[in-house]
Amino acid sequence: MSARGADRHSERNGLLVSRSSTVQHIAVVGAGAAGTLTATRLLRHAAAEHRTGLRIWLIDPAPAGRGLAFGTEQPHHLLNVPAGRMSAHRDDPGHLVRWLAEHGERGTCGELYGEHDFIPRGRYGRYLADCLDAAGRLDGAPDLVRLHDRVVGIARQSDPAAAPLRLRLGSGQWLDFDAVVLALGNFAPGQGWAPPELRAAAGYLPDPWAPGALERVPEDRDVLLVGTGLTMVDMALSLRRPGRVVHALSRNGLVPQPHADAPLVVPPAPDIDASSGLDALRRAVLRQISSCRREYGDWRTGVDSLRPLTIALWQQLSTADQARLLGRDLRLWETHRHRIPPVSAAALRGAVDAGLVSLGRGTVAEALSTADGIEVRLDSGARQRFGAVLNCTGSQADLARVDDPLIADLLAGGLGSLAPVGGGFDTTAAGRLRPAADHVAAPLWTLGSLRRGNLLETTAIPEIRCQADDLARLLLDHSRLEPQGAAAPRR
Repeated sequence: MSARGADRHSERNGLLVSRSSTVQHIAVVGAGAAGTLTATRLLRHAAAEHRTGLRIWLIDPAPAGRGLAFGTEQPHHLLNVPAGRMSAHRDDPGHLVRWLAEHGERGTCGELYGEHDFIPRGRYGRYLADCLDAAGRLDGAPDLVRLHDRVVGIARQSDPAAAPLRLRLGSGQWLDFDAVVLALGNFAPGQGWAPPELRAAAGYLPDPWAPGALERVPEDRDVLLVGTGLTMVDMALSLRRPGRVVHALSRNGLVPQPHADAPLVVPPAPDIDASSGLDALRRAVLRQISSCRREYGDWRTGVDSLRPLTIALWQQLSTADQARLLGRDLRLWETHRHRIPPVSAAALRGAVDAGLVSLGRGTVAEALSTADGIEVRLDSGARQRFGAVLNCTGSQADLARVDDPLIADLLAGGLGSLAPVGGGFDTTAAGRLRPAADHVAAPLWTLGSLRRGNLLETTAIPEIRCQADDLARLLLDHSRLEPQGAAAPRR
């Protein structure tokens, strides 16, 4: 079935929408934060430019705006960035705070949220969905087709009279598009660390964010969380209770640092680069953080001053130095860069002090299923039984290891290639996928976590909203939709 064929129809919120071969069709695959922001910016820019002959498709089984990060409804699962920096619109930084006030959203003490507050992630998911709805209602906005299905395959079409890309859906349908944006978000955690016996155990949760996963955790048994990052914090706060100890461990034992209790001054970005290699860069970064701590009284000011430079510094490093940074420095940087709200840090600290949560360093060496749970042997030789073991190691970044038919099909067809190091796709500066050798580039773009290998810093909303806005503007330029080395798609 063609999205461009005449006399065809598709479902849009229960309504039938006619298709026309004269309409340009853009598919956004994935309705999490990245996909919702991209579709929202496409609608807003198209409406502002009075663009006609355009149809935006948002394809994902899940509701818009939710995704992995913002699908939770637990009130203690908070954003790790203050509301004043989480607007969906780069040109309107106060939009989220105004939205919260307009909708009467209040904190636990009944006060309206302000720009420095950390709001529940579920509320932010609803905000993103509302932004999309509002963009679709703008005067002159193009048609938005919301398709609740999964994309499981992709192919390039050589016929110059046809749309250049064809998507295969889980329902078995095929749809043709002039351009496609992959906004797939974060994948399930990798499991390379887990022994086969653990992966086969009934009490092992490979993805704690999967719907209903925590319902499988026994109420009266200790729990092991493998990984001590942001997911661990959320899971530990959800599972803490009297009569149970939540044990969390990782290879390095590093835990996310808290945000400051009050807003900090962000100094100007320092004049440093990575042209002399990783060792010199490491020294320069440490000098900057130490200098800021002396001048401003807080190491966070130094870390935040580096944010405008992080992508450029990463790209200046050689591939070998990038690999070294990932292996030695990244985890320490991330625990200081991606901080948790003070209230979350205090809750975690209180749970540790009360003996409800235990934080440590180590790896799982062996696991054995027992009648009442899982017996785990750590690399230290210590043994302990748990009612459940949760994989909190973070999203799998290596696309060659991701169990996803769309990714497998895309790589097998040469439409995309892996980033040299760091995970994700290899992309141009604009986010267009670089094809495999001897293949021609397709009108296929991505953003967010799928650009990690090229950008390193690409998973936070402040970065993603800029990528989404830039990409929306680019996609509305007809000339850039023409794939290199191929005839222009029929309008």
